[in-house]
Amino acid sequence: MRGRTAEVCDHDRTELYTRAVQPALWLLIFGQTFTRIRAIPTGGIPYVDYLAPGIIAQSAMFIAIFYGIQIIWERDAGILNKLLVTPTPRSALITGKAFAAGVKSLVQAVVVLLIAALLGVALTWNPIELLAVAAIVVLGSAFFSCLSMTIAGIVLSRDRLMGFGQAITMPLFFGSNALYPVSVMPGWLQAVSKANPLSYEVDALRGLLLGTPHHLASDFAVLLVAAALGVTAASALLGRLAR
Repeated sequence: MRGRTAEVCDHDRTELYTRAVQPALWLLIFGQTFTRIRAIPTGGIPYVDYLAPGIIAQSAMFIAIFYGIQIIWERDAGILNKLLVTPTPRSALITGKAFAAGVKSLVQAVVVLLIAALLGVALTWNPIELLAVAAIVVLGSAFFSCLSMTIAGIVLSRDRLMGFGQAITMPLFFGSNALYPVSVMPGWLQAVSKANPLSYEVDALRGLLLGTPHHLASDFAVLLVAAALGVTAASALLGRLAR
């Protein structure tokens, strides 16, 4: 048991290190380069500062969007059937898993935040605003993990889920305001961005971390509704996984 625990801890630590590479490259290469050429309007702030909240949201989403793999593994191991025969409501099971995904994503967000600080990104360190940042990351990740579990309830296999996850992550990322303002997008992409929960997560994080939380209440409300709808959809399809 001790050996297995050590193995899991080592795996988690290695995964944490490897997941830190991509956001570091985004901030170091993409962020620093576009700060110099000033190709994207950012309202007078360095582009790398503008980019950092988007990369935090992206990194958290990339973890949550594959969370459905865990529930398929639990089905294959016989754990899911045992959970479903308990009196616990399915919505409670999904909510618990969504919260767990949010906490895991929050660890990744902290790593990206520290990388941004090391690169000299000017972000707020106000404790209250950082708590709000944590809440936004958890809420956004809860939605994307529920989306993943919903897809798992449709495709029913890990390979198909991996394929769907890889197919939608980049459109979700590039179809948001993570890299550029909505105002510079073509009309059709602006419509996509407005329907994309990641845009509201990025907007809330950017407002909190850069000190311009103009739409925080509406962003939070959209994420809350999205997470609730995600829990409802994933709960409805949970029984299909156990068949």
